[in-house]
Amino acid sequence: MRLLEHLLIALPAVFFVVDPPGAVPLFIAMTARDARPKVLSMALRACVTGALLLFFFAFFGALIFRLFGVTLAAFRVAGGILLMLTALDMLRAETAKTRTSDAETQEGVQKEDIAIVPLAMPVLSGPGSIATVMVLMADQDVYPRGLAVAIAIALTFVATYFILSMAQRLTRVLGQTGIAVTQRIFGLLLAALAIQFIADGAKALWGAR
Repeated sequence: MRLLEHLLIALPAVFFVVDPPGAVPLFIAMTARDARPKVLSMALRACVTGALLLFFFAFFGALIFRLFGVTLAAFRVAGGILLMLTALDMLRAETAKTRTSDAETQEGVQKEDIAIVPLAMPVLSGPGSIATVMVLMADQDVYPRGLAVAIAIALTFVATYFILSMAQRLTRVLGQTGIAVTQRIFGLLLAALAIQFIADGAKALWGAR
């Protein structure tokens, strides 16, 4: 039951910040000239790489904290601010500037293979998602919360692969308006998560005074 409780917290948090539907327009633009087998191959490699990146930062985030002398409370506040910036862009149905810039998108259009850069990093596993998994895992036991975060990352990227593999069909069904509405809903939920991160961090910093 505890594992399920932690999973119900971790899965929405990871899924909303990775935001697979939000990556669909970028993915279509970057792979417009590629054959279907190559598109599927890049989507698979991007999802595997993105998941591995988040696994690494989730399980070694505490070590990074200690290395740089950063407290969890301070990182919660910083991560919350970063998530809020991402959420505000999503609420405007815009590509989050913390995920990728116009120059990076244009470079991706011209690249032969976009699986690792910019698709896996920073589009799918960008600063916001890295901060989220590090905060979810920091100072917590590997079981059950750590296992819940790992399952959440795995499920998110399995779903991401299927969404990217059906990107063209998804765009035809939902249209740009449907995708924009989905992004706004995700943005609203992500903004609430960001506020929770900031509030928890600020409370811990205040209590440490």
